Amino acid sequence: MSGIPHDHYEPTSKGEKWLHRRLPIVGLIYDTIMIPTPKNLNWMWIWGIVLMFCLILQIVTGIVLAMHYTPHVDNAFASVEHIMRNVNGGDMLRYTHQNGAMLFFFAVYLHMARSMYYGSYKAPREITWVIGMLIYLLMMATAFMGYVLPWGQMSFWGATVITGLFGAIPGIGEPLQTWILGGPAVDNAALNRFFSLHYLLPFITLGLVIVHIWAFHTTGNNNPTGVEVRRGSKEEAEKDTLPFWPYFVIKDLFALAVILALFWAVVAFAPNFLGHTDNYIEADPLVTPPEIVPEWYFLPFYAILRAFTSDVWIVIAVNWLSFGIIDATFFGVLAMFGAIFVWALLPWLDTSQVRSGRYRPMFKIWFWIFVANFVVLTWVGAMPAEGIYTTISLIGTTYWFAYFLVILPLLGVLEKPTTPPDSIEQDFNETVKAQSKTGSTGGPAPEQVPAE
Repeated sequence: MSGIPHDHYEPTSKGEKWLHRRLPIVGLIYDTIMIPTPKNLNWMWIWGIVLMFCLILQIVTGIVLAMHYTPHVDNAFASVEHIMRNVNGGDMLRYTHQNGAMLFFFAVYLHMARSMYYGSYKAPREITWVIGMLIYLLMMATAFMGYVLPWGQMSFWGATVITGLFGAIPGIGEPLQTWILGGPAVDNAALNRFFSLHYLLPFITLGLVIVHIWAFHTTGNNNPTGVEVRRGSKEEAEKDTLPFWPYFVIKDLFALAVILALFWAVVAFAPNFLGHTDNYIEADPLVTPPEIVPEWYFLPFYAILRAFTSDVWIVIAVNWLSFGIIDATFFGVLAMFGAIFVWALLPWLDTSQVRSGRYRPMFKIWFWIFVANFVVLTWVGAMPAEGIYTTISLIGTTYWFAYFLVILPLLGVLEKPTTPPDSIEQDFNETVKAQSKTGSTGGPAPEQVPAE
């Protein structure tokens, strides 16, 4: 468990001692919920419980939906309609599962943005970040395969476009695409495979989540200052921390209740707000929709994929240097997966010695431009791949790679950060003092002293 000094579980009764010697599950739970947690955590640390709730919600609703779903091209669409019309509570069940995926991605993007801003990926938490990125990739794969299952027009053609990207890989593309689909095209074999994997991957994700939690419980939690908890003695550690239960559990449950109130309002009154109407038309291989658009959480990478057309100079140059092997489509595929890969390398690309963005004035500017760029790419990914939209996608993609590969490495050399507090206790006390002066619980952060 955590290296922070704290009280561990000690069984008292004979029954507890008997169980603890054979299966120390009570001790594991106790050490998990009583783990010392930095007492200056702000409201951006609530997304972990939201993500855990979403994962459990998706698994439970997915199991029930699987009981009524038929993974066959002749019956899949009709089985979804059967769930919506004939199964007791089936419409709410399906809409909860559908919108639960969207809440899942909304929460994970905010969770990742918080980690990026406060430097939660820096040593000694690099492995925690990499495991988180693996969870993110599994989420994307699970969501894509789940989107295919209703077997509507957008499901079928989305699967056709995305799996077709593998066919763009020189040499092995066509055999790889056939292996993934189980045949030459998206058909019954592909639907069966996607259904099986969509059912399986959440359980693998759950296993990785447990490892993810174990990882940050071992290294200790980051906090808004980026300053580590003092570990010299239990008394010093207690000045910087509070037990996770009840302080942070109650705070997290309150935040979860607020978010779920909004979530259930969407499920009840606007369940298809972010969906696509074409997916309520049964899949027809002979009729292509006017625009093939993935779900909103894939749109930034869809924009990156489409940014590189055959008339972009870097595509022309790479195509010439590779003797025509790497064309615009393959280049777009490389860029799309490369965008996720450089994100995973963040702990090694950020060269600054200061962890938290709170004390990095130049970093703040570039970070918020990155967030705005992410939003713009999401928007442009839903637009037609023509005219000004292609240009915006190319500019946004350029900034994405420049942020990770150029800006962050240079900031570590050029930036003059301000000085973080000496301890979490000092930051906490200064924040409380500032809040008492403003008469609120959301007062300004303590003043930052320029570094010498």
